[in-house]
Amino acid sequence: MTSTPPVTLDDVRDAAARLKGVAHRTPVLRSRTLDARVGAEVFLKCENLQRVGAFKFRGAYNAVSRLAPEQLAKGIASFSSGNHAQAVALAARELGSSAVIVMPEDTPRSKREAAEGYGAEIVTYDRYTGDRVAIGQALAAERGLALIPPYEHPHVIAGQGTAALELMEEVGELDLLLAPVGGGGLIAGSATAVKGLSEGIRVVGVEPEAGDDTKRSLAAGHRVTIPVPRTIADGQAAEIPGELTFSVNRRLVDDIALVSEDDIRKAMRFAFERLKTVVEPSGATALAAALAGRLDEVPPRIGIILSGGNIDARRFAELCGG
Repeated sequence: MTSTPPVTLDDVRDAAARLKGVAHRTPVLRSRTLDARVGAEVFLKCENLQRVGAFKFRGAYNAVSRLAPEQLAKGIASFSSGNHAQAVALAARELGSSAVIVMPEDTPRSKREAAEGYGAEIVTYDRYTGDRVAIGQALAAERGLALIPPYEHPHVIAGQGTAALELMEEVGELDLLLAPVGGGGLIAGSATAVKGLSEGIRVVGVEPEAGDDTKRSLAAGHRVTIPVPRTIADGQAAEIPGELTFSVNRRLVDDIALVSEDDIRKAMRFAFERLKTVVEPSGATALAAALAGRLDEVPPRIGIILSGGNIDARRFAELCGG
């Protein structure tokens, strides 16, 4: 007997209705220069222009908005390397609640300050020695908070899938969708959305070479743990795919492409100089795979999710100024 998938196209559509008028319907960017470089028609879904500067607001708001009023009054807990932290903090503020976020000590300052600016309390830990899930669970239990994780939650996954749903609604049929992979929530939601609309589309996730846990896991047929990645793509520094997200991705994701640190920098610089848009390292990896020729095949119509743009000017200059 086939088990019921944790997230369906109807769930993504329901999330889209809930997000209407709350999340931005982000633009789709085109570039003749990019098309020529890649050898295909490329459609860029600009989630770097989403509220909080990343796709994460979609999933966070979809999940937080479904909490009972009594739970909203008690507050919310989460853990995040940055973008989900901001998303939960803003969603909590919008819905009259409060948020406590567990963040790595080395989180880029701009991301921590943004989460604090939305009213969140920040609790830090060492990402190389600490267990953020255990810390977050203990904190939630101690204070009676609702725990909204960054990807291991069906409402979060469904919310993330709304970006890909919007992309296909706007541009029509695609042959390939490229999206960054960290814990796997964006690619799981995206694959659920686009394959629910068109079975023939290929879905390829993109990871930094140093953080290839999902690629290894798909090859092995089970979740594989790697050392904590050291990569400029801090939003993709996952040690192991999520259990829930992997259950989706092993069915729906066709392949994982890997990109180097230099590929990522070049993609960020290309986006800035030729597309006039700013993307953070994690937000640039899918574009990097297309620009650097990391795909096994290049079909006629490609959708790419630029997942985030949260990077301060000094860090951007360090990475792209050479």
